[in-house]
Amino acid sequence: MSAESAKGAKAGPTSPLDSVGMFEATAALPEQIENAIERAQAVEGLPAPGGISNVLVVGMGGSGIVGDFLTVSAGPFTTLPIVVVKNYEPPSYVSDKTLVLAVSFSGNTEETVQAVTTAASLGGRVVAITTGGKLAELAGQWKMPVVSVDPDIPMPRAGLGAMAAPALVLLERLGYFVGATDWLMDAIAHLKTRRDELLSDGNEAEKLARQIGRTVPIVYGGGGLGSVAALRMKTQVNENAKAPAFSAAVPEMCHNEIVGWGQHGDLTRQAFSTIFLRHDYEHPQVGRVFEVLRELLEEATADIYDVNAKGDSTIAQLFDLILLGDFVSLHMAAQEGIDPGPVPVIGELKSRLAS
Repeated sequence: MSAESAKGAKAGPTSPLDSVGMFEATAALPEQIENAIERAQAVEGLPAPGGISNVLVVGMGGSGIVGDFLTVSAGPFTTLPIVVVKNYEPPSYVSDKTLVLAVSFSGNTEETVQAVTTAASLGGRVVAITTGGKLAELAGQWKMPVVSVDPDIPMPRAGLGAMAAPALVLLERLGYFVGATDWLMDAIAHLKTRRDELLSDGNEAEKLARQIGRTVPIVYGGGGLGSVAALRMKTQVNENAKAPAFSAAVPEMCHNEIVGWGQHGDLTRQAFSTIFLRHDYEHPQVGRVFEVLRELLEEATADIYDVNAKGDSTIAQLFDLILLGDFVSLHMAAQEGIDPGPVPVIGELKSRLAS
C-alpha cells in the first residue's frame, strides 16, 4: 500500500467522523518513518561524536513517549544511559557531556520549553525535534540543530514515527547506536505489510475494539518493550476514544497492582477487560508470569485478550504493537461515533494554566 492509498483510509462505514484525518495519519506510519529518516540524516551542526556521556530526552504526551521508545529500543544497545524527563525540571547532573533531545511536536509545550531552557543553561547540548514554535526559536538562538517534523501530521500523537525515528538516527550518526537506520528500514518493510492487514475488513484491531466494547481496558505489557507499547495503547484510548484506560508493566505489577484485584469482583467483571501485549523479546520468566496472571485475573475482569507482536526485530515489534493499538483506539472511537482527533479538554487545561 502506497502513501497515496494510505490517504484514503477511513474509520469505516459505521462512523466516517474523523475531522483531522487520524485514520489516514495512522495508516501512513511507514512513510512517516521514511520521511523522518531523511530529515534526521540531513541535519547539520550535531555535537562532535565522543563528547557525550549521557542522553536526556525531554518531552510530554505524544512527544514524550519518544523518550520511552528510545530507552527500550536503543537503550539495550548503547553505552549511554538514557533518562526521560516529563516535567518542568531536568536533573541537576546535566552538563556539556549531556545530549539533550528536546521533543515537542508544536514546539510550544510549556514543560518541555522550560526544562530544555534549564538544561541548555547547564551546558546541555540540545538537539530539537519539532515542527517549530518556541523550541525551534530557542534552538536558533542557541545555534543548536533542529530536526524538522512534518507539519502536516494532524496531532502530536499521530507523529510518533516522525519524532522517534530521528532520535534513533541521531544516536547512530553520533556513533552510539550502530545499525539504527537498517533496523528502521526493516521495521518500515514490516509495517507496510502489517498496515494492509489492519486495514482489511474484520481485521485484528477492529475485532479487538469490538470485543472490548464499553469496558475499560487494562493493558499489560511484558518487560520494557511491552510496557512502552502498553502505555502507548492506554494513552491512545484516552485521547482517540475519549475513554478511560490503564496500563502497567509485567512483572512490576505483580508486586503491587495484582493485589488490587482481590476485591469488588462483582464490579470489575462488568467494568474492565484485560489485554496482554506479548512479544518475542520477553525475559523467559515473563511468559510464565503471564500464565499465572491469566489464572488469577480470569475471574476478576470481563475477559482477557492476547495481542502478539509481529516483526523480526525489537524496533519492528514495538512499532507493530503501537500500530495495532493505535488502530484499536480509532475503532473504539468509531464504534461510539466519536471524532478521534480533537482533544478540547487539553486545550482548556492549558488555557487555565496560562491564565
